[in-house]
Amino acid sequence: MKSYPFVPSAVALGCLVACALAQAQQTTASSATVLEKITVTATRVPTPLSDVIADLSVIDREQIEQAGQLSLRDLLGQQAGVQFSSNGSYRSSTGVFLRGASTSQTIVLIDGVRVGSATSGGAPFENMPLDSIERIEILRGAASALYGPDAVGGVIQIITRAPTKGLRMGASAGLGSDGQKKFGASLSGTAGMVGYRLGVSNERASGISAIVNPLAGSFNADSDEFSATSLDAKLSAQISAAHNLSLSLLRSKSRYDFDGTPSPNPLGLNKSTSDATARPVLNNVGVKWDAQWLPQWKSSLTLATSDEESVSDYTRFSDGAFAGNSRFNTARKQTTWQNDIALGKDVLSVTLEKRKESVDSTTNFAVKSRDIRSTSVAYAANGAFWNALGVIRSDNNSQFGSFRNWSLSGGHQLGGGIRAVASVGTSFQAPSFNQLYFPGFGNTALMPQRNKSEELGLRYRKGDLNLGLVTYRNAIDGFITPATNVQISRAVLRGATLSVDTLVGRTSVAASYDYADPRAVTAAAASNDLPLVRIARNLINARVSHPLGNMRLIGELKLSGSRQDNNLNFNGRDTLAGYGLLNLGVDWKLGNGLSALMRLNNATDAQYQLANTYSTPGRNLFASVSWAK
Repeated sequence: MKSYPFVPSAVALGCLVACALAQAQQTTASSATVLEKITVTATRVPTPLSDVIADLSVIDREQIEQAGQLSLRDLLGQQAGVQFSSNGSYRSSTGVFLRGASTSQTIVLIDGVRVGSATSGGAPFENMPLDSIERIEILRGAASALYGPDAVGGVIQIITRAPTKGLRMGASAGLGSDGQKKFGASLSGTAGMVGYRLGVSNERASGISAIVNPLAGSFNADSDEFSATSLDAKLSAQISAAHNLSLSLLRSKSRYDFDGTPSPNPLGLNKSTSDATARPVLNNVGVKWDAQWLPQWKSSLTLATSDEESVSDYTRFSDGAFAGNSRFNTARKQTTWQNDIALGKDVLSVTLEKRKESVDSTTNFAVKSRDIRSTSVAYAANGAFWNALGVIRSDNNSQFGSFRNWSLSGGHQLGGGIRAVASVGTSFQAPSFNQLYFPGFGNTALMPQRNKSEELGLRYRKGDLNLGLVTYRNAIDGFITPATNVQISRAVLRGATLSVDTLVGRTSVAASYDYADPRAVTAAAASNDLPLVRIARNLINARVSHPLGNMRLIGELKLSGSRQDNNLNFNGRDTLAGYGLLNLGVDWKLGNGLSALMRLNNATDAQYQLANTYSTPGRNLFASVSWAK
């Protein structure tokens, strides 16, 4: 008998929307004093959220602090349009799917600098510390015209914490299930024209077994530990009223165990005798010069490097004898010069960018580096009841030549708090080094994938009530199938998102329903279309937050439909069952800068998988104390 766990929740979401509408008149006045939030990711220039045309959401610092021991992937997974898979335990290799696009089809930025592996194409979500992050902006939809190759599903921008006005200090410590421990400290402030920030954090846990199925070829019942240490630093200097220099640094070094054996295997290890450890490292260093040359003209020049190390070590469990290792490192150098010219309420932006990607690996790739040079021009027009954004971009890839992309989007106030938005645009994605050259898998005949996307949406905003409905279609020509690495005619990513964000009395409510149907078109007949794997067709996320004295009660709900997987389950089925997750929390302000947080995650102890054979945490408890002054 088929199970549809999302059906009752869809009804509940509908009831929630109805309740929100009923409360709208009661809460309108309370929002008048709330400052408008600003985003930079939607247009590359500071823009009020109310004027944003794109499908975008923001995770602020308060929500990050209330996440406790959750990782970046868990926090992203609570957002509309975002799904992810992981290879077991609390920290492990992670893939994030934005609007059904693969991990390599989403750009990840840290303070405007691209991060991720040039070999796999994915970003190290498991290795990005939450303590260093001020906010996260998620731009859904094809965005290559704004941000260059690979932004097929969208862009995730991580904005790190900046120096504060006046001296601020903070520290935190937490403990939880499965040996979880988390510590952090920070110092931030200003001294004359100089601003500074320094933050450190450490997380560790004894963990759980990465693989849950005893029949799996790499299964080992031992607990797979993890540890992660991070350092973030910023130094800024306000040289004059018109010029500011800043230096930023982020280093994160992790270690997590996984179940696996080396190849080649000189010691003849098997799943019971092998001890496998991943040691990812992320190093980001950037210098930025912001200049206001004229009242109408400002520019920013960024010089940055981003190095990602991905090393796996194998030893014999009994005596620690070395059995080999693998290394897939990416070094990226990036220069970006953006000029913004104000023309009344409109803004003309011209951006020049150069990026070099290099690979250092134990695997011998035929080509180990490539350069991308880019030029883009964007014009943001703003009227009394409408706004629009047009972008054209040219990218020259040293391997594949020049590609041009464009996008056009617009929004119009229809009255009564209703706004219509629409966009159309193109993107492209060059094959990764793994797709081209990995031994036994690479295909040097692969060419860049090209795609065209369309999007329509309606938004309703009145007082504290925000409703949104967006539908999208993204057709990818020359789609490269992840499992077989062959280029087929087309894949189509299509779906819709319904969202609500409101206050019901004093209770903050945010919920979304996603319908996603990404498919690979393998033949002319539609009956031969194949759904892309690890993407649930139906997904509901909801978050409720309610103040109670000096406490805030938090509830998070996720209901996911079933998903297909490349790797057949050992019972002969290729479907991963749907599941429901409930997280509960209390954030307690104790006074004198002290606060306490307690979270009960997966409160119902749901058993589920995001990738076949790999485990996920069961019910777990985490408690922490923080101090800030």
